[in-house]
Amino acid sequence: MSENPLRVMVIIGSNRDGRFGPTVADWFVGELVGRTDMEVDVLDVAEAALPDRLTAFGAAPPDEVAAVSPRVAAADAFVVVTPEYNHSYPAPLKTLIDWHTPQWRAKPVAFVSYGGMAGGLRAVEHLRAVFAETHSVTIRDTVSFHGAWERFGPDRRPLDAEGCRSAAKAMLDQLAWWGEALRTARSARPYAA
Repeated sequence: MSENPLRVMVIIGSNRDGRFGPTVADWFVGELVGRTDMEVDVLDVAEAALPDRLTAFGAAPPDEVAAVSPRVAAADAFVVVTPEYNHSYPAPLKTLIDWHTPQWRAKPVAFVSYGGMAGGLRAVEHLRAVFAETHSVTIRDTVSFHGAWERFGPDRRPLDAEGCRSAAKAMLDQLAWWGEALRTARSARPYAA
């Protein structure tokens, strides 16, 4: 383990019954935990169960939000694992983003997407615009599973293990660069939003 590893939060962005997200996230976390420059925290929107009605500006957040907020704030970088619902991303993921606007600022966000023919990439494109508004930096390269249900074996691992590992490594290397650069910049001077 590195002396000061990046704190990477992996977010499982779907709460649908029977969802495939935990399979994809478990594989990805396995790729991430092998790195010595990162430590991982997994946040599952299904377990967080955040309320979908935001409070008024300045009002105290509900207990469910207050329980999650310190974890989001402590992260140096994020990886969002998202499916594609109706050409976009799931509502619970947007709820998580909206409850935590300042916690995303000047931090990098990477994406692992999955779905049918588009592999969740339309969800990722929508998320890039949302995260730009939160003053986050999105990582160019993604890991995407087209026809995801046929891409994983009974062991819940990708059938093309080497290709997937290579894509994950490239993305994580970029996330590490941005994460370190932005963490250093935030510690030298607060980000002005």
